[in-house]
Amino acid sequence: MGSMVAIHTYRHAVALRLQGSRCYSKTMYKVAAFYHFTRFADPAALKPPLVDLCMRTVVKGSLLLAHEGINGTIAGPRDGVEAVLGHIRGLPGCDGLEWKTSHASDMPFKRMKVRLKREIVTMGQPDVDPTASVGRYVEPADWNALMAAPDVAVIDTRNDYEVAIGTFEGAVDPGTNSFGEFPAWWEANKQRFRNKRIAMFCTGGIRCEKSTNWLLGQGVEEVFHLKGGILKYLEEIPEAESTWRGQCFVFDGRVSVGHGLKRGDHMLCHACGRPVSAADRAHAAYEEGVQCRACIGEYDDSDRERFRERQRQMALEKTRKSA
Repeated sequence: MGSMVAIHTYRHAVALRLQGSRCYSKTMYKVAAFYHFTRFADPAALKPPLVDLCMRTVVKGSLLLAHEGINGTIAGPRDGVEAVLGHIRGLPGCDGLEWKTSHASDMPFKRMKVRLKREIVTMGQPDVDPTASVGRYVEPADWNALMAAPDVAVIDTRNDYEVAIGTFEGAVDPGTNSFGEFPAWWEANKQRFRNKRIAMFCTGGIRCEKSTNWLLGQGVEEVFHLKGGILKYLEEIPEAESTWRGQCFVFDGRVSVGHGLKRGDHMLCHACGRPVSAADRAHAAYEEGVQCRACIGEYDDSDRERFRERQRQMALEKTRKSA
């Protein structure tokens, strides 16, 4: 029950963070997603210059800093984003920073947040160290062939609500609410994968850096992961040749992207934070900001009335701003 409350709280926080982030403009914003594992002696000292630079270059998004490295997605004018990326590459151990670039016609973030965390992606395994070893990288062009090999098991390391809107054909869905549940899932299911090579994937690659390092530590000999993650695959592989089905959830105002990193049709349910497609929004159970068919049984009438009042206040605020 506690884990359900936690994931609902997380999803609600994501929903509120993204709410109101769509600033309608003909400007094309550059979006950069990245992570880099390194060892920062004092992450807190890195925060003020980053915040100052992002403010000066009108860059928004989210950056996480920890002793194990940096993780984030930012968006803004091209020159601004490139200035921030250049600054990050100049941080200790970050000269090899790589990023995935896409574009958005609307600013996908409401503000800039730079946060200090214990981990840049939470797995809860203190001995995991991606700077020591990770699985073998597989280029997007080679991914389909690896997945088709009969001795390969392909595992999606993302959360259940992400998998629900899209994944690779034939991939194993662990059904986890959070990445921190993956080690326990593996322990309970590892016998299913005896004599198999393991291929793993996630949105941008960061969760696979940790999960492949962890599997190697568990004695799994052949572990692979998709270089650049789903986003790189969708960027490089033509849809006609793709084994990806559906959309890919992203943690910004676009909510989902498809092949060519084109914005999908998903929005967030601001009650539970799950992505809802156009078809979901047409469902009889859907009420904007109050419930979707996935969360209709998770809240009571008092919750829903609270959500309705929030929607009314948001509508009034929008009216006042446009007056």
